[in-house]
Amino acid sequence: MKLLILDAGHCLSLALAREASRRSDTELVIEPTIHVERERLRAVAPDAVIIPPLAHPLSMAPADVKAHADAVDACLDACLTQGIALVWCVSDQLYEEGFDTAIDEHVVPAPRDECLRRLVQVGDRIRAEYQRHLIVRLGPLFALEGSHAWLNEVIDTLVLGEEVRAAEDVIFCPTSADAVAMALVGVLQQQHCGAAAWGAYHLAGTEPVSAFTFTSMVRTQLSTRLEGRGEKVALGEVKALNHHHDQKLRRVLNCRRVMDVFGVHQKPWRLEVGRLLDTWFLARGELPEASNDVGRGAASS
Repeated sequence: MKLLILDAGHCLSLALAREASRRSDTELVIEPTIHVERERLRAVAPDAVIIPPLAHPLSMAPADVKAHADAVDACLDACLTQGIALVWCVSDQLYEEGFDTAIDEHVVPAPRDECLRRLVQVGDRIRAEYQRHLIVRLGPLFALEGSHAWLNEVIDTLVLGEEVRAAEDVIFCPTSADAVAMALVGVLQQQHCGAAAWGAYHLAGTEPVSAFTFTSMVRTQLSTRLEGRGEKVALGEVKALNHHHDQKLRRVLNCRRVMDVFGVHQKPWRLEVGRLLDTWFLARGELPEASNDVGRGAASS
């Protein structure tokens, strides 16, 4: 199976590259930007094109969101011409106002924000015009490298002793880019073998949590590992932000369909964070002994 991945520097693209390197049944071709010409698509002849998500469209410049939407439109045109499957990953922020209960796949986002509405229009067009598509809605991605990686920025800021601000009143499911990459390759392998289960799917980590609680847990695990190595580092503090004073906003994705159709289970974000912190310490030259159990737990999950 050959996959064409757009936006080479995105944390999900890097995770897909790592996943493909561990397999003999998947070939990747990675483009530097989100733009791909029809001639290039014809030359590569992939089985599917994967477009990584805008991780935080609500906080991006309108022009950047529009440019992304326009690029997805153009990619759809190219895929239609060549009969190539399109996989478009989108942020849970499209559910701008959240839901009291977990959000099912059939619920189409209806945001008030004009930029988010432009992204929804792209999704509407994909669903209406092309059967061979996957719209994959994701919780907030985290990874150690690449754009939109989040976790690397949190770690770097804390180690520098600087304050990290994080919302306490928005509840979501943090999602490991590595876990998404593994799931996407598995899903597309099944599609390649004739599953033909196209449509919208949700992928997210288990255990809804706020950005403040997530960041605080990262700080706690980081501190524990540093202490286990005998390092004294004055980590920065985590400050809670509140934007929704009346009640907490919940963006919790129901990921039942991807499990029922493809057998893909959600990855616990706590184990994924522990595994990535182990990787971060290894890159510094030594794995802290105190974190070994966490690393083994993540590997076996």
